[in-house]
Amino acid sequence: MPPAAHLYTNAPVTGTAEPDAIGIATALAARLAETANARDQAGGHAAQEREWIRDSGLLTLSIPVEFGGQGASWPLVYQVIRILARADSALAHVFGFHHLQLAGLHLYGNARQQRRLLTLTVEQRLFWGNALNPLDKRVAALDTDDGFVLDGIKSFSSGSVGSDWLTVSAWHAPTQTALIAALPTRQSGITVQPDWDAFGQRQTDSGNVHFAQVHLPADLVLQAPAQAATAQATVRSQIAQLIMTNLYLGIAEGAFEAARAYTSEQAKAWFASGVAEAADDPLVQHRYGQLWLLLRPAQVLADVAAQELDTVYRKGPLITAHERGLLAVAVAEAKCLAHKAGIEISSQLFELTGARSTSAKYGFDRYWRNVRVHTLHDPVDYKLRDLGRYALSGTVPEPTAYS
Repeated sequence: MPPAAHLYTNAPVTGTAEPDAIGIATALAARLAETANARDQAGGHAAQEREWIRDSGLLTLSIPVEFGGQGASWPLVYQVIRILARADSALAHVFGFHHLQLAGLHLYGNARQQRRLLTLTVEQRLFWGNALNPLDKRVAALDTDDGFVLDGIKSFSSGSVGSDWLTVSAWHAPTQTALIAALPTRQSGITVQPDWDAFGQRQTDSGNVHFAQVHLPADLVLQAPAQAATAQATVRSQIAQLIMTNLYLGIAEGAFEAARAYTSEQAKAWFASGVAEAADDPLVQHRYGQLWLLLRPAQVLADVAAQELDTVYRKGPLITAHERGLLAVAVAEAKCLAHKAGIEISSQLFELTGARSTSAKYGFDRYWRNVRVHTLHDPVDYKLRDLGRYALSGTVPEPTAYS
């Protein structure tokens, strides 16, 4: 247990997997942390580390017990994401988006599709990737007698490299709407291009996926073109937003702990401080107090939002539009604070650790680079706008792929 493990006490969770999942995730995070800095500098595909995730059994965490999974609650899934993100936010991203695709099967698919694909995921230990970027309409879906043919490119496809199956969206021109489907990654005509070159989140396997005359059978279409999205289906965006929230929060916690450990064990007291140890400097203590007040409220709101999401999610088809809207408010609150905590803590830590801490051997810059890249996923200003509207008039956010 790290010296400051008490700072990150996990919130209460429910589900059959609780006794083991936190311990497994903690051990896995410690293993990932040993090489996280070197792998961040190298970039590329973390094939071995993804196998560690597969071997951990955590890929079945959110799958219902009736399909052979562990039946974990969403609060538990988010706690695991956050634990992994403290050590390695790129692989936590890949892990979180795997569970986002599984949630999509539940929210979009019919009972037969759910049973088939979720059972297959358990039996074959499948790792899911994402090719569902809703703003990228370059993949066209052309009608055929028994389904569709897909052609085009999908960008920002997190976890696609090394995945077994993909959740895919494609634009259907006749109806001017998108369809959503599931496909095996290694199907003929699908090529995953590992060309992710951002300065952060370097091992998220978020390259481009190319579709060349790919046959999509009708029984793998989860949401058909022109099919109206139910309130239940629109919960997917809230699951995604709360995954990001816990990624940002995990990075903030990881950065805070890295700074705390460095200050306690290696930093030298400033000559004018009048103390022998940096951790005894009242100004240093004051600044850590300020960072703690960024981190702690973000933790609380993230845990509250996770519980609310779980409550709404379990209502299934009975979810109302207003309940979904109130959930979007809770998630926006949590995401805005996690965004701020991640950015501020990962930047300000250097003012507390000093010049020597910028050495590449520590890799402390990766916390800022990772959270800076990921927080650009969608503009936080629109979350603040939504919260302002709610505060002024009680208007809940309109369902979109981001709100």
